[in-house]
Amino acid sequence: MNTDITRRDFIAAASLATIAIATVPVWAQAGGKIQIAFVGVAHIHTPSYLDLVRKRPDVHIKYVWDHDRERAERRAKEVGAQLVSDLHTIWDDKEIAAVVILSETNRHEELVIAAVRAGKHLFVEKPLGITGRESRVMADSIEKSGLLFTTGYFTRTDPKFLFLKQEVAAGNFGQITRVRASNCHAGSLQGWFDQEWRWMADPKISGVGAFGDLGTHKLDILMWILGDIEAVTAEIRPVTHRYGDCDETGEALIRFRNGVIGTLAAGWVDIEDPVPFLISGTEGHAVIFNGQLFYHSKKAGQNDSSKPVTNLPTALKLPLQQFLDAVAGGQSEPLVRPREAAARVSVMQAMYEASRQRAWVNIS
Repeated sequence: MNTDITRRDFIAAASLATIAIATVPVWAQAGGKIQIAFVGVAHIHTPSYLDLVRKRPDVHIKYVWDHDRERAERRAKEVGAQLVSDLHTIWDDKEIAAVVILSETNRHEELVIAAVRAGKHLFVEKPLGITGRESRVMADSIEKSGLLFTTGYFTRTDPKFLFLKQEVAAGNFGQITRVRASNCHAGSLQGWFDQEWRWMADPKISGVGAFGDLGTHKLDILMWILGDIEAVTAEIRPVTHRYGDCDETGEALIRFRNGVIGTLAAGWVDIEDPVPFLISGTEGHAVIFNGQLFYHSKKAGQNDSSKPVTNLPTALKLPLQQFLDAVAGGQSEPLVRPREAAARVSVMQAMYEASRQRAWVNIS
């Protein structure tokens, strides 16, 4: 069982980031702002990320680049940034402290390695890479550099999951026997990926379809709470064929190294997802239903599972906010480590392979 999961340990887990911060130059000089660049603006979260950064008084978006010039120009105008056609302008600019990489996933490796060589801190949208191999290459490069990194696993900031992580660490579930996670919406049914975001429904570019796109968030939570995975099997498939053979739904069966059995469901063809998480053990049971957490554990003094838990931890900041705080030198919340991001890609790749083989696949 992974025991590195109490709130007190959150601060300790940030020590790697703290060490890196100590070597970061003071970018905001005498009333100046931290200068950053958006490298790729293809992802569906681009508008919200641009808006988030634009509202920070201590950060300035100096450049926007994308291989699609029209897309880059449109986003640059929205935030008053300089349009860049040559990436060396960003890599060679010593004022640029960090980059936000929101490109298509099949461009991540080239951009990440270039950013590391240029000494830029990196926020990279999930998933880190197309394959586990290239994700590990990126993770090794980032970690050896000492640069700051995180990715968009925002579910970790949810008080309900912070609470569950603490309770598992405290042993208040006893021996955990099973866990169920889902992350589903109606994206295919509503045509979310018909136009600007069409590449996200092309696995040659995105690496995954619906199952990987949404499933990686809950896979992160499962591994964050319960530790490494030993083997997986899965059924992943299209449903409406709106995006050709791109998968639109899936479910995986998971065997964790600690013996816990888990399931992961994700897709773009669900009109509701009222039970996104359930965890059960010999001493406790918890379920999230319609946004509320219900919990029963005599060990924890939680005996009435008919009422939602109200003594939840404070929500953490969103990952991009955490990252910008870290670049500014004020980080107090842990960033997702590169090796964690790579491990999620490896497991997800194994799930797709298991679906193709109709077999169990071991995680190397």
